[in-house]
Amino acid sequence: MNKDSMPNDNEAGINQPMTPEEVDPAQKREHKEMMANTPQRTTNPGDRIDESKSLEEKAQQVAVDAPDITGDHIVVPTYFVVDEPDGSQKALHHVKDAEEISDVIRQAGYGG
Repeated sequence: MNKDSMPNDNEAGINQPMTPEEVDPAQKREHKEMMANTPQRTTNPGDRIDESKSLEEKAQQVAVDAPDITGDHIVVPTYFVVDEPDGSQKALHHVKDAEEISDVIRQAGYGG
């Protein structure tokens, strides 16, 4: 997430899925299969951390792609891509790096 832009408007051209229509159909099928075939799952399939994935692959990974309690269909990226002060980028995991994501949001002025 760039301090001057919202999450899926990354300067480097990395667009993250933020709506159900933007989620890769193959990823949707894979998540449904995992949920159906693994009883008593404690995490969403998209929550898994795979350090072997590239930044672009992490940017496309979705943790949640489902209706919420209100019936609205929500999409939550597994990773948020942020710009570093040196111009590089890194992927922050939405659970493991939640505090750092909050710091970036506060610095950007989105958090109030």
